Amino acid sequence: MTLLLKSAILLDASQPGLNRKKRDILIENGRISKIASRIDPPAKCRSISLPNLHVSRGWFDTSVSFGEPGFEERETISNGLAVAAASGFTGIVLNSNTRPVPDTSGDIVFLREASRNSVTELFPMGALSMGAGGEDLAELFDMHGAGAVAFSDYKHAISNPNLLKLALLYAQGFNGLVHSFPLDGHLGRNGQMHEGEVSVRLGLRGIPDLAEELQVVRDLAILQYTGGSLHIPLVSSARSVALIADAKKKGLDVTCSVAVHNLYYTDRELESFDSVYKVLPPLRTPRDTKALQKALQDGTIDFVTTDHSPIDIEEKRLEFDRAAFGTLGLESAFGILNRLFGTDQAVALLTKGRGRFGIPQPGLREGERALLTLFDPDLEYRLDESDLQSTSKNSMFLGAKLLGKAYGVVVGGKTNL
Repeated sequence: MTLLLKSAILLDASQPGLNRKKRDILIENGRISKIASRIDPPAKCRSISLPNLHVSRGWFDTSVSFGEPGFEERETISNGLAVAAASGFTGIVLNSNTRPVPDTSGDIVFLREASRNSVTELFPMGALSMGAGGEDLAELFDMHGAGAVAFSDYKHAISNPNLLKLALLYAQGFNGLVHSFPLDGHLGRNGQMHEGEVSVRLGLRGIPDLAEELQVVRDLAILQYTGGSLHIPLVSSARSVALIADAKKKGLDVTCSVAVHNLYYTDRELESFDSVYKVLPPLRTPRDTKALQKALQDGTIDFVTTDHSPIDIEEKRLEFDRAAFGTLGLESAFGILNRLFGTDQAVALLTKGRGRFGIPQPGLREGERALLTLFDPDLEYRLDESDLQSTSKNSMFLGAKLLGKAYGVVVGGKTNL
């Protein structure tokens, strides 16, 4: 397919000569063949012209959950990737929280094959331990060979420190990336929200920030002993950020991420007892939120993620302590980040992460593979359920005032527009 993007404002800070310039972009055979002030459409070319069209390198999300296989009622791979494309994401890392969990090379092959016909690219995460049970290492090398980009037991904390030690040592043989979710299972057991003034007032069992910080301290100590590459997903406390900053100064190969909702909402939202705000890690205090925003801006936190987690309505409309953790995030991510940080920084944050997972990041240049996000950064609207293409509708951002919305993506010779 030959595509011509007309009168697009380019956002690419790495190219000062083109950044924020209005240009036509011609895409042939899946690559950007020409960028110019005006391009006449060649034969059999599809032209795309949209109001206030802006184009950047493709957005990438390092932590997305769907459901298939095992929880198709939450979301299928096909529809989930369609949601990602409509939300501006050209690639996503799929979490290892399906049933069965992907702990063999065959499981990774299944996930890749199931996504083959979609526009947005799916990069599967393999389980760190067999069945995510935290006992024995899964087939890391075989899964890596089949296309797994990292290894994680998702939000099952690694309680056995020797397992993490072995994983970090073993994965060095093929430059594998190990994830460790920062939660001490004993301190956070049966917790429903952040432990603090609000949880005491509401009478809900809390998850203290100490439960996260102790795990971070332990994991960094193991990393210093073993070497290797460690990613700490979804940090949520100010102290965790400080600990990771110190580790980076020591030269440890550690990265971390934060969920969009932990940058925007605080534990005060839970005073309504609305389970849509029940997430893991929990929404924390305004002090934590400000520290996370600052750490993301100064680079201490490496990536922002939607932590998109579709949950069936029957698992959310329960008493608060019985409701499942999780919120949607793909559809609202840009609108929230754009409002918090402005368009240039929002785009910079959303285009980070591929390198950490060993995935190439094409530039917005002639000759490069087309990996582009198309969006309007100035559209203001309140998120309504009709804006959600996800099968599940458990978004804590419903009713939030968003700034900016994606039109879609171009990935190689494919587009969802």
